[in-house]
Amino acid sequence: MTDPKNEDQTGDATTAPGSEGERIAKVIARAGLCSRRDAEKLIESGRVTLNGRQVTPPAPLVTSGDTIAVDGKPLPDKEPPRLWRYHKPSGLVTSHKDPQGRPTVFDRLPGGLPRVISVGRLDLNSEGLLLLTNDGDLARELELPAQGWLRRYRVRIHGRPDPVKLAALENGVTVEGVNYGSIKAVLERQTGANAWISVSLREGKNREIRRVMDYLGMPVSRLLRVSYGPFQLGQLEPGAVEEIPGKILREQLGNSAHTPPKRQHTKAARELEAKRASNRRDATKAGGKGRGMVRPKGRGMASPKGASSGKTRTSD
Repeated sequence: MTDPKNEDQTGDATTAPGSEGERIAKVIARAGLCSRRDAEKLIESGRVTLNGRQVTPPAPLVTSGDTIAVDGKPLPDKEPPRLWRYHKPSGLVTSHKDPQGRPTVFDRLPGGLPRVISVGRLDLNSEGLLLLTNDGDLARELELPAQGWLRRYRVRIHGRPDPVKLAALENGVTVEGVNYGSIKAVLERQTGANAWISVSLREGKNREIRRVMDYLGMPVSRLLRVSYGPFQLGQLEPGAVEEIPGKILREQLGNSAHTPPKRQHTKAARELEAKRASNRRDATKAGGKGRGMVRPKGRGMASPKGASSGKTRTSD
């Protein structure tokens, strides 16, 4: 039985912060204290205060000037964003908790890691590269279609692929009313009644590869993600985790991987923010103009230590 969740899609959808603030549960989760769902439970149990007053549902929106505390302790300052490569084995659910009691990725992670979330998903029977991060904003950035990152899979199917039908997938295909974008599928080798196919795509809709291959009459018996954008599975063993060095993260994401926390909850931070706002107002009155900032994108395809040198990237 496969996980109904998307194989390559975040399961933690969020509402973009507006000018009036953002959800307090989201801020608590971003501080690394717990998941957003657990943060909502903390609020319901009366363990969260906002500016010294107990928060009760419906929880208000908060801004950077508010002080949030859980069990009387202020939220910790946000840690710098970090990213790990993880070789997900088959048979694990990509979620923090599973209603059916199945083992999860997060149950099996080695000790010593901070609280992390996944970048996208791999379903129960899929395996291979899964990126993990301690930063929800970084996870969402890595998942954005605007990144244009390719994900690459090795897929074992039952049947004899028709090269013409595989090539036609690059033009997209519609299966049971669902439109799928361009998929590059190349036959690697045929072994008896089974074949290995290299599949590359950027879209990654729910169970996309499995559904498209079923549509072509070639059910998938194994699906292994070998890369996500510039990050490669390489020789990482099943169940192993390896942090991606900060240098490589900076090369691929520019300055966004090491920007200061967006929201601080200390008195010193609020005073500094107020001072900066005052300086900006003074500069505006004096006729100064703000300078646009363009975040550079890493062009290289550098891989983490131990990763393969392949330059393609993919998803399902």
